[in-house]
Amino acid sequence: MLIRSAVLHEMNAATPFAQTRPLRIEELELDEPGPGQVLVKMVAAGLCHSDLSVITGVRPRPLPLALGHEASARVVRTGAGVTDLRAGDLVVLIFVPSCGHCMPCMQGRPALCEPAAEANGNGTLFGGDKRLRLRNTAVYHHTGVSAFSDHAVVSRQSCVKVDADIDPVQAAMFGCAVLTGVGAVINTAGAQAGSTAAVVGLGGVGLCALLAAVASGCRQVVAVDIHDSKLALARSLGASAAVNARDPDAVEQIRALTHGGVDYSFEMAGSVPSMETAYSITRRGGMTVTAGLPAPTDRWPLRQLSLVVEERTVKGSYIGSCVPVRDVPRYIAMYLGGQLPIDRLMGQRHPLDDINAGFDRLNSGESLRDVIVF
Repeated sequence: MLIRSAVLHEMNAATPFAQTRPLRIEELELDEPGPGQVLVKMVAAGLCHSDLSVITGVRPRPLPLALGHEASARVVRTGAGVTDLRAGDLVVLIFVPSCGHCMPCMQGRPALCEPAAEANGNGTLFGGDKRLRLRNTAVYHHTGVSAFSDHAVVSRQSCVKVDADIDPVQAAMFGCAVLTGVGAVINTAGAQAGSTAAVVGLGGVGLCALLAAVASGCRQVVAVDIHDSKLALARSLGASAAVNARDPDAVEQIRALTHGGVDYSFEMAGSVPSMETAYSITRRGGMTVTAGLPAPTDRWPLRQLSLVVEERTVKGSYIGSCVPVRDVPRYIAMYLGGQLPIDRLMGQRHPLDDINAGFDRLNSGESLRDVIVF
């Protein structure tokens, strides 16, 4: 079948993207789903910094690439062997499927699935297939999802069925922003009620982490960002304090507010300076968690002595250390119960043709979670 898709042909485009147009809306040939695969029609796809970092070349991927990784979709048809999904089912697409058999999967850590990491790096579906072509040239899949397309073929392992009565557009956020941000707090850190927390970087993932810290009963939640509009939003979402990271004494402010630092600090901006801030505001015996994605060449100069004599913990969190089939329904239930007001993080809705302008908004740092609506 023929589909419309936002395809990246070259990285490192200059801004504004609305003029340079790094993403071209192309008509692609999409093959039918094979065994263990599902044809879906996209409902909505979120604009995320993980996509932006591919456009800018910070995180290189094979090209040409049908971009996009955070989405909700409706099942159209299933391939052989897929018996638990039917046409019309709403699914959240997961950008790291899991095999269930590699060592991380057997240890209950499907976010670290080794075959999935290999497939994502190679730009294929889980299992190595490609289903996209542009004028007889193969087009790579972005993390097995390629969400900026009106239709896609994905692995069954990339789908989590949604049975709850939720706005299908809002459901898209649960594929990345919610899993990553909420999971970092609940799964990776295991933040306890009565503790203190700070979130450094208030993009979609950071704001989800802030909501999770509030929902977990943290008695102090400090929001840290360079944009005053994001800080004001954070206060309205339950942050007990907000500090602009550009202030020369930002670290001293936070340490004073929290009487020496926080129990849990979450770095969500994906930069060395933000990681330095996050570590500096973590108290003795505390935990610094990072879910940001910096450039592969970035290095953070850890003060090793403080790690030892202050018994610090530094942890990475990928997709919020989540088990998607468990956590997507759980987090949706928390949203519907009023504990995670994800709807307040939704930004503008764009048609696919305006996707480059949407990434300009994301690149400005001022937008909320903008989505492409199909």
